[in-house]
Amino acid sequence: MAQRSGLITSDTKIRCGWCTLDTIYMDYHDHEWGRPVHDDRVLFEFLVLESFQAGLSWLTILRKRENFRKAFAGFDVKKVAKFDEKKVEALMQDEGIIRNKLKIHASINNAKQFIAIQKEFGSFDQYIWGFVHGKPLVNKPQTIRHIAPSTDISKAITKDLTKRGFKFVGGTIMYAYMQAVGMVDDHVADCWVRTQ
Repeated sequence: MAQRSGLITSDTKIRCGWCTLDTIYMDYHDHEWGRPVHDDRVLFEFLVLESFQAGLSWLTILRKRENFRKAFAGFDVKKVAKFDEKKVEALMQDEGIIRNKLKIHASINNAKQFIAIQKEFGSFDQYIWGFVHGKPLVNKPQTIRHIAPSTDISKAITKDLTKRGFKFVGGTIMYAYMQAVGMVDDHVADCWVRTQ
């Protein structure tokens, strides 16, 4: 295994440079990152995970993903929307997740707003993918240095979500979200996923 030109190589595969040699990270990069997601449950999962990631590494979140799944009712948005203060206190005692009360409250709040969007648009999928007209944006960056931390679209999503009452949905967080759910494909030019 070696790193060259900002790319991670392993098992004869060249990966995007942000992907460390951790097997959890490589699996996420190879099978999820940049792949279109249209399942509302998974879209909610990434919304929760990305909000918890603020200020932390994504690898930290991925390592705790199964714990988050258990703690947040399998990311069942209707169940999370009903979490009360007793549940919040229980989550604050859960060492398997990031114990941040503001982020926990934000996730419960966001679940309620997520349901409101589902009612208005028929699904969160219809709403969020509308920002890219239903098709992934394929950027084809040469290196990870060519990937912007946020874009006009991620800022527009942030503005609209904030207006709807969402929390922890800044432009950078929402761009990472767009990458996670495949609304944008930023695999670098030499990455095996790009070249397959």
